[in-house]
Amino acid sequence: MIDVRHQISAVRRQLGSRTLEAGEARVLSVSQVYDTTVEDLWDAVTTPERIARWFMPVSGDLRLHGRFQLEGNASGTIERCDPPKSFAATWEYGGEVSWIEVRLSADDGKARFELEHTAHVSDELWAQFGPGAVGIGWDMALMGLALHVAGAPQVDPQESAAWTMSDEGRRFLTESGERWYEANVGAGTDPAEARAAADRVVAAYTAPPPEQD
Repeated sequence: MIDVRHQISAVRRQLGSRTLEAGEARVLSVSQVYDTTVEDLWDAVTTPERIARWFMPVSGDLRLHGRFQLEGNASGTIERCDPPKSFAATWEYGGEVSWIEVRLSADDGKARFELEHTAHVSDELWAQFGPGAVGIGWDMALMGLALHVAGAPQVDPQESAAWTMSDEGRRFLTESGERWYEANVGAGTDPAEARAAADRVVAAYTAPPPEQD
């Protein structure tokens, strides 16, 4: 059983911006403290066998300048690596390139995971769906990592998909969307615009899958 409220509350969410060569980019940050060591957390987020247990199967060359491919999702190149403290990589999906950076640190006998996702997002897309379009997915990843560190068995994709359509899963997605709404308002977005975007993105995530012919 997943304690939805506890997991949602355990994550810190922030929004910001960064100026890159190609122009202004949006920065979405998430972090959570896990009851393990930095070394174990590093192993969990960089070893293919363990990544598959809480996130999704990954293939490729997981070392500096190597290419990786997440099954059915993003690919990229590892641009920086400083074990067991941090790594950075491109995040290539849907013909777009963005960037992720993961940082690990000790936190009062436990280990903190921090992720920054930097992307050029059009004003139109941001206005339509807001940060939840990316943030809800990362919230689900941090939940998977929490379950893995706590000793849960490997994620089954079909069971995971079924869970997101359960009452508990919909509550998680809805509460995640609400927290990203709050972060969006905190970053200066008009509350009415942020609310409309949050409602749209939660509706997209909780919509039932199309029926198969």
